[in-house]
Amino acid sequence: MNTESHSQLAAFIWSVADLLRGDFKQSQYGRIILPFTLLRRLECVLQPTKAEALAAAHAHQAKPEAVREKLLLRAAEQPFFNASPLTLGTLSDTQTADDLMSYVQSFSQDAREIFEHFEFEGFVQQLSASDLLYQVVQRFASIDMSPQRLSNYGMGLVFEELIRKFAESSNETAGEHFTPRDIVHLTTSLVLTGQEQKLRPHGIVTVYDPTAGTGGFLSESDEYIQQVSQDVTVSLHGQELNPESYAICKADMLIKGQAVEQIKLGNTLADDQLPTERFDFMLSNPPFGVEWKKVQKAISDEHSHKGYEGRFGPGLPRVSDGSLLFLMHLVSKMRARQEGGSRIGIILNGSPLFTGGAGSGESEIRRYLLQHDLVEAIVGLPTDLFYNTGIATYVWILSNDKPAERRGRVQLINATGRASKMRKSLGSKRQFVADHDIEEIVRLYGACQESEESKLFPVEAFGYRRITVERPLRLNFQASPERLARLDDEKPIQKLVDAEREALKAACATLDPEQRFTNREAFTKALKAALKQHLPEGMKVGAPLQKAILNALSERDPEADICLDKKGNPEPDSGLRDFENVPLGESVFDYFRREVKPHVPDAWIDEDKRDPLDGRIGIVGFEIPFNRHFYRFTPPRPLEAIDADLKACTDRIKQMIEEMAV
Repeated sequence: MNTESHSQLAAFIWSVADLLRGDFKQSQYGRIILPFTLLRRLECVLQPTKAEALAAAHAHQAKPEAVREKLLLRAAEQPFFNASPLTLGTLSDTQTADDLMSYVQSFSQDAREIFEHFEFEGFVQQLSASDLLYQVVQRFASIDMSPQRLSNYGMGLVFEELIRKFAESSNETAGEHFTPRDIVHLTTSLVLTGQEQKLRPHGIVTVYDPTAGTGGFLSESDEYIQQVSQDVTVSLHGQELNPESYAICKADMLIKGQAVEQIKLGNTLADDQLPTERFDFMLSNPPFGVEWKKVQKAISDEHSHKGYEGRFGPGLPRVSDGSLLFLMHLVSKMRARQEGGSRIGIILNGSPLFTGGAGSGESEIRRYLLQHDLVEAIVGLPTDLFYNTGIATYVWILSNDKPAERRGRVQLINATGRASKMRKSLGSKRQFVADHDIEEIVRLYGACQESEESKLFPVEAFGYRRITVERPLRLNFQASPERLARLDDEKPIQKLVDAEREALKAACATLDPEQRFTNREAFTKALKAALKQHLPEGMKVGAPLQKAILNALSERDPEADICLDKKGNPEPDSGLRDFENVPLGESVFDYFRREVKPHVPDAWIDEDKRDPLDGRIGIVGFEIPFNRHFYRFTPPRPLEAIDADLKACTDRIKQMIEEMAV
């Protein structure tokens, strides 16, 4: 059966939606059509050994469940079985719902669980109440999905087409669980291209997706590997949070004859259900910009207690976006380099490239990835590619076994212009990446050379040291009425009893309101003398009170003397504090003398602000300013051309007004 026939079969199956129209929402069609398609396929696959399976079920009905299941699997000669004599074609027209659910309950556990996560029984009852169930059952019973007519690969194509139709019919939420096939194809091709050594015949290759969704990445990687290499066993692993997407993924695997026990349900970040596994290839499209507050405690505990022995050693991103947590999770699943290493393809929005300054969780994660030379390439994609968002996205390719020519370097590929318009928008998806563009992007990546769309940078190019630049505090002091009024705003003074507060204010008011001091030491001396002379006996002015008075009666003054600390060193002015990002590898002192000192001669570097990892002056930060490297300046139009356009527009408006006045 060719691709066109697969599309025709998928369209015929989807035409069941005509029966559902009016009784069900459009977004519910897939929740009925997909499990019925699965049910019919499983039934057709089991048909040749059905008699043997029924005989085994009868012969071993008294045996323990686990033993009986193994014997039935052997009799069915498949990774699943059904122990019921019923088929879709033999269900009663009077008690269809009861017969159907009895039939489904007779499947082996893996298959049965899929129907449970589809909430199949609920939809069966709704179909029954609408008098549609028997019609739907008969429609599916008439479709030949036997392996003789439709191979596992062909059935997979049909099922994927149905999944796509389901995603389109409910595109307001599809983007959360369904990655468009063009992006799946591109990412898979980037990760698997040039990996022929790993894809040797008769070998075993493991593929993992921690955000499996409906299984698009797993299916595509399996198909890709089977096309480029003969007799490779592909072991697919995944975990998915959404029960319905999990059911679709598992059904897709089962339909294609894949083992499904390594497809898990649950939150990958809080409950990794494949904790000891390591994989050859990993692919993921985690949710963009989704907060991780619900699992914050579990992740923070792992970070603080396990450190680098856990998944999140380098740091944690802000709670509002968990994308980098998924990336770190994947890195923790890499095989050791001496065992062949691993490759990762992950789709992220722009935030992980640059969000977070030096010392932040995001920056420390980028630092870890780049300094460990794990980032191989980042591909900037066109906008409007996804069903539920039109934002800019990027494919990160990571490897812990880079070829020699890529070591110590990162390739940036600008593919933002490689988009084709869709004939009809699907939600926010207005563009797609055509096959010829995918081939060209993969070629750019494989060539690993500089061009208009491809740039190569040493890892250090993305790093910097954030130094703290201080300037001295300069204040003048005066006991003017305006400044004396500010004494009431100081908390240490507010805490005094009324009599003490008034006495303090009166003592400060004895200072000459016209005299302006430009030296803090001189003013402090005058203040102490006034307080000693005018405060009631026994009232003491400690350091906090004195600081509050100085604060109220002072103002910044660039002409005043520098305020010195107890050791005689200039006291920094926090209001003038600034930060400079010094390129990694350059001397902070050389940079300071060249870029800062000529403009602010009295500034200095705070040498106490040091990086916690290397102990050197300045906090290390990493960011990847992708767009800056591909920015092309477009000069503005000449003023004469703009003036001409404005004049033409004005003349046109004037003419319209004159015509209206006639």
